[in-house]
Amino acid sequence: MASPDRWPFGQTTLFNLMSSHINKLFAHLFWADARVIDSFRASPDSVAKAIEIFGHVLGAEHVWLARLRQQPASVPVWPNLSIEECSALALENQQGYNHFIDSLDSDDLVREISYTNSAGLGFRSTVEDILLHVALHGGYHRGQVALLVRSSGNAPAGTDYIAFVRGSPAATRDAQGSLNP
Repeated sequence: MASPDRWPFGQTTLFNLMSSHINKLFAHLFWADARVIDSFRASPDSVAKAIEIFGHVLGAEHVWLARLRQQPASVPVWPNLSIEECSALALENQQGYNHFIDSLDSDDLVREISYTNSAGLGFRSTVEDILLHVALHGGYHRGQVALLVRSSGNAPAGTDYIAFVRGSPAATRDAQGSLNP
């Protein structure tokens, strides 16, 4: 992506556009996380591996928020969580990201954050890149969760972005693999 000073419109316009997109992505993230938790509650026999992977989604969201705040994380990137603990961490993450995103100004998206990853390696990334990573990372793993839930004979939660913005689910397959329009 070109630096903000090379765009044909002002930095304020670019910031407003990026802010709008980031807000939409995070609104989807919070909605999708809640749908996964609801699907786990509806299927008490949910696959333990699916809950473990989803716990990682929430743990990673927490760790990245701590990095953005330049604070130590209180939850590991691969926590061992119950469904109710997932719910509590999802709410904590939502509140934290809402506060963080609401406090951003036009210079913050390009600000670099220094951090150490879980393997002990040091990196620097912009706030914008970290926020986009967090929004996209969960989608990857929610797909894994859906596959595991379906393979256990249950219907996974639909978490596609287009379903979120339309307010109606995309075509899905039920637990037996039959197409649901």
